[in-house]
Amino acid sequence: MSTIAAISTPNAPGGIAVIRVSGENALAVSEAVFTPFGGKKVGDMPGYTCAYGIAGDKDGRIDDCILTVFRAPHSYTGEDVCEISCHGGIYVSRKILRALLNNGAEPAQAGEFTKRAFLNGKLDLTSAEAVMDVISAKSELELKMAEQLREGAAFRKAKECSGKLLALLSGLAAWTDYPDEDIPEVQPEHMIGELRAVRSTLKSLINGYDSGRIIREGIPAAIVGRPNVGKSTLFNCLSGCERSIVTEIAGTTRDVVEETIRLGDIVLRLSDTAGIHETEDKIEGIGIGHAQKLIDTSELIIAVFDGSCPLTADDFSLLESLKGRKVVAVINKTDEELKIEEDYITQSIIHTVYISAKENDGVDKLQAAVEELFSISRDSFGSATAANERQKKCIDSALASVDEAISAIESCLNLDAVNIILDEAEQHLLELTGEKITDAVVDEVFSRFCVGK
Repeated sequence: MSTIAAISTPNAPGGIAVIRVSGENALAVSEAVFTPFGGKKVGDMPGYTCAYGIAGDKDGRIDDCILTVFRAPHSYTGEDVCEISCHGGIYVSRKILRALLNNGAEPAQAGEFTKRAFLNGKLDLTSAEAVMDVISAKSELELKMAEQLREGAAFRKAKECSGKLLALLSGLAAWTDYPDEDIPEVQPEHMIGELRAVRSTLKSLINGYDSGRIIREGIPAAIVGRPNVGKSTLFNCLSGCERSIVTEIAGTTRDVVEETIRLGDIVLRLSDTAGIHETEDKIEGIGIGHAQKLIDTSELIIAVFDGSCPLTADDFSLLESLKGRKVVAVINKTDEELKIEEDYITQSIIHTVYISAKENDGVDKLQAAVEELFSISRDSFGSATAANERQKKCIDSALASVDEAISAIESCLNLDAVNIILDEAEQHLLELTGEKITDAVVDEVFSRFCVGK
């Protein structure tokens, strides 16, 4: 493969910038650009050593730098790798990269360093995918999930299942291919027992997928309620800034205001909406229509009620429209005397919390209610799980084949048919781990990476 180079640090000023070079000519390309103080050559440097020197091009000195050498196969990519650390200026790092490209390196594509690590056997595909999850982690739980995958948790579970299937396939093949030999027939009871164990493991890999997806991608959520119950005040409280206009005039919010906010370890893609009520105002009616659409499309509804006054017809109408949805009811304005019919709300919505958005009091209760509603806890992520749709699709397909094989055995179908079904399950697991996968899928996986990783 060609020798590639890219800037591996963010495209912004900083303390240092790192330019990474990988490939069979990485040391020669780096030597053409970097000159160590003391007269030693880059090509003579052993792995895991550094040198201080000058990076330059045909026009002369660019910057004082430190070069680190990693020799194959003991590097991230499994190839010879050099990393040049320079002062963290955008122009400086780009000029050093240009010098490397002018001396034989090629620009790295998105994710190409990690792709080479996968192709060279340094990472399985599930671990490689987790690298970007580590980079993009925005919370402790998200980082914990990504680290488990990067360390091969999902791969080990898949290999465990694959090993059981291969044992069954080899037993079936021996019995089928050598009928004249004294080879005992594989017992159906044994096969079903092994397949049920495989099924249990595969189910465990997808059980936490939805919770993991929520942690990674966030929850589309909407704050709804009649006018002047404190929706915008709560929105600003959660956002940490004045994103929505707040006045005592009912109907101030007429359009949807959106913000991504963090509630503990959960990200909410939150929308503040117009107050839902009967109106003849055409413009306000459009905003109310948007709010009603968000009730239908959001995964989480935060329904706000004014605790300082009794429920109104608009409140009752809203409660009726929320049946069957994932809802947290917020009884707001607890800093005032409560006059609302609390029992009616708690009987309609299980997850009800009391908040004073004005005083920023009770947000922790809202967080706890959302975590409980979506079954999110730190204990949820103590085991391996599918990390993305590609992995889930492979596991679902393998699981379907295993179920089909169990049904076929229980129905006393020909063992040749069972053999074909088990082979399909095995192929899906090999696709999951990347041991048997098309170039197109590999390219798609790594296209989502940043350049330089």
